[in-house]
Amino acid sequence: MADVIRLVGIEVFAHHGVFPEERRDGQNFLIDVEVEYDMTPAARSDDVSDAIDYGALAAAIAENASANPVDLLETLALRLIHVVMTFEKALAATVTIHKPDAPMPVRVAGSSVSLRRERAEL
Repeated sequence: MADVIRLVGIEVFAHHGVFPEERRDGQNFLIDVEVEYDMTPAARSDDVSDAIDYGALAAAIAENASANPVDLLETLALRLIHVVMTFEKALAATVTIHKPDAPMPVRVAGSSVSLRRERAEL
């Protein structure tokens, strides 16, 4: 499927992480979401009801990502893919979570985790 919605840089403040200070203090995360679905019906009808409402999608991702802290970004990414799949037109999704201020033993420009799943895999 070549039809993709991309939401880049959804900003959330959350308390995910394995270290006590991450859980206590929280930090900013940036989330990119790609959703594959057949846009042909929406393109033909020009009707939002035939599309995935990406405003609603962004809000659902932000709300879920900012709640219920987890240790691993991998866990959060899979959870957010499940959020994407609540939009029934979604066929596959890729979620990338950037952790700009991740505690590291060496200096890095950034860190992220990406996970892609098709509906049939869930």
